[in-house]
Amino acid sequence: MIPRIINLPKILDKRGNLSFFEHPNQLPFEIARTYWIYDVPGGESRGSHAFKQQQEFIIALSGSFDVIIHNGKEEKKFSLNRSYYGLYIPNMYWRKLENFSTNSLALIVSDQTYNESDYIRDFDEFKKLAHEK
Repeated sequence: MIPRIINLPKILDKRGNLSFFEHPNQLPFEIARTYWIYDVPGGESRGSHAFKQQQEFIIALSGSFDVIIHNGKEEKKFSLNRSYYGLYIPNMYWRKLENFSTNSLALIVSDQTYNESDYIRDFDEFKKLAHEK
């Protein structure tokens, strides 16, 4: 699997729009954990790690931010700023969230519960493991 934008259903209604995601229709994994990032001070970034096994799906529910991913060889930037699409990130991709707008809200769902041993927090170690893959 490769990182990709997943467009979500958008149900238009004069009372307000609605979007959703489900497994297996939009997400390629069952959700085991949900968390969100908010009140990020200007100039700060979040993430800066990879996962050995965990997959994630990230949505900008409010505001905007950039997700920088790296596969061990090259880097790519995704700008998230709408609540009707999100970024799927498979395991073994370095990720960093940055450039948060005021009052932005990042929703992240993953296929695993929190497990510190699944994190790779050193970029050089990640590049080494990515090349062995």
